[in-house]
Amino acid sequence: MSPDDTAPGFGLIVVGDEILSGRRADKHLAKVIELLAARGLSLDWAEVVGDVPARITATLQRAFASGDVVLCTGGIGATPDDHTRQCAAAALGVPLALHSEAKALIEQRMRDMAAEQGVPCEPGRPDNLHRLNMGVFPEGAHIIPNPYNRIPGFYVLSGAGPSQAANAPSGGSDPHAAGERGGIYFMPGFPVMAWPMIEWVLDHRYPHLHRRAAWEERSVIVFGGVEATLAPVMERVEAAHPGVKVFSLPSVDHPEYGRHIDLGVKGAPERVAGAYADLRAWLAPFGLRYGPEMVRNPG
Repeated sequence: MSPDDTAPGFGLIVVGDEILSGRRADKHLAKVIELLAARGLSLDWAEVVGDVPARITATLQRAFASGDVVLCTGGIGATPDDHTRQCAAAALGVPLALHSEAKALIEQRMRDMAAEQGVPCEPGRPDNLHRLNMGVFPEGAHIIPNPYNRIPGFYVLSGAGPSQAANAPSGGSDPHAAGERGGIYFMPGFPVMAWPMIEWVLDHRYPHLHRRAAWEERSVIVFGGVEATLAPVMERVEAAHPGVKVFSLPSVDHPEYGRHIDLGVKGAPERVAGAYADLRAWLAPFGLRYGPEMVRNPG
C-alpha cells in the first residue's frame, strides 16, 4: 500500500514444527504487525514452515527472490533440529563459515556465564566449542545484535550469492548503508530475543521507510447487504481510486452487530478520504441500514 511501489514489501517466516503441531502458539505474527504499524509500515505476507530442510530452503529461495524485507524467526540454534542457518546457505549457494564478530560475541557470553557462576572460563571445553556453531552463518552474512544474551542473529541482502559472498568482508560491521534493498533477517524463535532484534532491523536498516507506507482504513457496518450485490460498487471504487483497496468482511454471529458486513477502503491516508466518500455515495441507491463508521491507522 505504499505510494512508492519501488520500496520493498515486508514478509515474515516462522520456522518450527512446534507451531504447526500446536505445541507452541505463534506470537510473532501479531507482534510484527504491531511493530511495523508503529512505524507506518504494514506486513505484506507471512509463512509458517516446519523443520524440514528442503521446505525451509525452498521457502528462503522464494523469499530472497522476492526482494522484500523478510523477518525469519526460529531454527538458528546449534541442536540437530535447527536447520535454518544451513538452509540459508543452501538457498544462496554459499558455504557456511564462522563469523568473526559472532565468534567474539559468543566468547564474551561464555566469559559472562563463567563469571556469573564463579568458575573459570574454559573456551576449549567441548560444550563451549559447540556454542560457536551459533555463529556459523552463510559466507558474507552480517550480524544482528541480540541485547538479551549477546548471541547474534544474521542477515543477507537480496541478490547475494557466491560472487557477492566471495567479495564480502569476513566479519565486522555491516558495510551497507540503509537503503531500499531487501534481504532476509534471521533471528531466534524466542520472543524475548526476536522482538528487540526485529526493532533493530526496522530502526537501523530501514528508518527511511518509516511512514512511507503509512496507511488508513475507513469502513462502515452495513446491515442487510449481500456481498454479491455490493461487488460492483467495490469494483467501481477501486477503478476510480488507484492504489486504494476495498474490503468486505462479513460476519454472521457478531456479539454486538449480529449479521453484517464491515465494508470499507484502505490505502495511503491522502487517498482514502475521497475513496470512502465515493463508496458511501455509490451505496446510497441500495437503501441499506448502517451501523458505526470506523477509522483505523497505525498512528
